[in-house]
Amino acid sequence: MPIIKSAKKRVKVAAKASARNTRTKRTMRDALKAFDKALASKKTDKIAAAQREAVKAIDQAAKKAVIHKNRSARYKSQLAKKAFAAGAKPAKAPAKKAAVPAKKPAAKKPTTKKPAAKKTPAKK
Repeated sequence: MPIIKSAKKRVKVAAKASARNTRTKRTMRDALKAFDKALASKKTDKIAAAQREAVKAIDQAAKKAVIHKNRSARYKSQLAKKAFAAGAKPAKAPAKKAAVPAKKPAAKKPTTKKPAAKKTPAKK
């Protein structure tokens, strides 16, 4: 058991992170299992929906560094291959809404540079 205050805090923080990582990994595994069940059902709409959910869970795990980004890419590639072989259409990413531009700031006056001061030649 740690004695130093900072070491005690690290134990608490590590426990929280471990629980969070376990939850993320469990969510990912459940999504992958749901995808496999959807494949077994051979219904393309269910397969596409399950693939979207699985990809979302995989991306989240990679973002939180629970799994490596290359591993997530490999998982997603395998899912896409399986879904395509089952006849499901490739899942398209939902179109992102265009960001509404904020009010334009008032026009700024062009800033002019001051001329550099001329240096006097050094005496020899």
